[in-house]
Amino acid sequence: MSFLLLFQLPWTTMMSYSFCMLTAAAALLVPCHAFNCPGLPELSDIPGVGRLLQLLKPVLGPMWPFGRERLPEPQVPTGLQGLPISLDTEFSNVLVNFRQRLSRLEGALTLNGKITKAGEKILASNGKKVIFSSALESCEKTGGTLATPMNKEENKAILGIVEQYNSYAYLGIKESETSGQFEYMNGTPLNYTNWHQYEPNGKGTEKCVEMHTNGNWNDKKCNLYRLTICEF
Repeated sequence: MSFLLLFQLPWTTMMSYSFCMLTAAAALLVPCHAFNCPGLPELSDIPGVGRLLQLLKPVLGPMWPFGRERLPEPQVPTGLQGLPISLDTEFSNVLVNFRQRLSRLEGALTLNGKITKAGEKILASNGKKVIFSSALESCEKTGGTLATPMNKEENKAILGIVEQYNSYAYLGIKESETSGQFEYMNGTPLNYTNWHQYEPNGKGTEKCVEMHTNGNWNDKKCNLYRLTICEF
């Protein structure tokens, strides 16, 4: 009679009942394993029990894992946001990078002129023509520096602004202490050049560099009025 009644129960009820019984049975085995009962095999080594343990893992919670030596759960260090350190660091790096890019864009926008992009650089001009020192100063005040092409793509982007204003522009390049040799503003040697034919030829008298409306470079005196183009 009881056997017939069991099969008349809803399937979900039977499953819940069976699951509870299996859980209880496994739980009874835990204390013995916790105290290293002699001669008792590892639960996971008993045929069919390994799969059962996996099913019971979400239910038994703190009693997991089963075995003779239960190691404490590793503590995952968390960051300020409650995230694991690795994720928190990654998030912080993304945030810092975003702030830097936003700051560069803000600097470019303050020039109220033409803006373009070349790779990771933002290029902008206020349309003003000034001497080299004034051009450099205005760029640095907005958080940038004079446009400095380091490859063909960047040179082309700067040329685009030069063409829009139809005016030669100063570049962030200067003559080094060695006459006829040019370098970046931080003193490192040039890794890309686009000199006009027979240039540079100032031989110590032309310490600045300008870009012509065809994209070529020419060494020139620093007291001439040229277009200001900044990079961020």
